[in-house]
Order: sequence, then structure tokens, then C-alpha cells
Amino acid sequence: MASAVVAVAAEPPAPVAVTVTQQQKKNRIQVSNTKKPLFFYVNLAKRYIQQHNEVELSALGMAITTVVTIAEILKNNGFALEKKVATSTVGMKDETRGKMVHKPKIEIVLGKTEKFDSLMSASTNTAAPEVAAEVTSDDKKEDVKE
Repeated sequence: MASAVVAVAAEPPAPVAVTVTQQQKKNRIQVSNTKKPLFFYVNLAKRYIQQHNEVELSALGMAITTVVTIAEILKNNGFALEKKVATSTVGMKDETRGKMVHKPKIEIVLGKTEKFDSLMSASTNTAAPEVAAEVTSDDKKEDVKE
């Protein structure tokens, strides 16, 4: 019975560790340079910054250049500030040869700039008049047909 008490005492820290892991991954984007287009990741990163005030971009191998490009686009357009850059190597099993290979890894953490919200609202406001103009011009075309 003492072992059951020890097991119960050991259980509570485990869910806390899982929660911390899930919390860290909520704002992480693992970038691939083959699965999605570049601006998919740029727009996703903007959404993550909007929701969590920061985003962690991570990539392995050849996708590292894509992550750096995404970070530079966000920084140069005033959406993000660079908080942290970390590089490392990760040991992975090569599926074709069956042996361990080391792949480079990068993690870039970007934070929200002070002008982020105004830039985001400006980009949505500029899209709305274009849509309104298209509707107006379509309405005029219909009027001409009648």
C-alpha cells in the first residue's frame, strides 16, 4: 500500500510537465520548405503573434533558409522583433540508410512590435475598400446591361 501512495505522489508533477510542453508548442511553427508556400507561414506567424504576442519559428536542414526569410519579412515590415535565435544539431535516423545523421536546426523567437496592431488593422482596412470597389463596379455593369 505504501507503493500506491508513492505512485500517487509521483503522478501530479507529470501532468504539469505535459502542460508546460503543450504551452511551449502553442506558438511554435515548424517550417517545411516543401509542404506550404512561404507566405502561408508569414501569415500564420502574424496570426500567432496576434494571439500569443510572440511566435517561435523552427526548422531543420534545408528549411532553415525559409525560416530566416520568414523572420526577415516580418522584421522588415515592422510586424516583429527578434527575441532569440538558437542553432543546434539534432541526431536523426536516416530512413534510407538506417544510420544516425546529424541535421542542423534553428529556432527563432519573434515578438510583437508596438506598431503591430496598427499595421494589421491597416492591412485589413486597405483590403476592404478594394472589395467594396469591386462590388460597386459589378453593380454598375449590371445597371448598364438592363
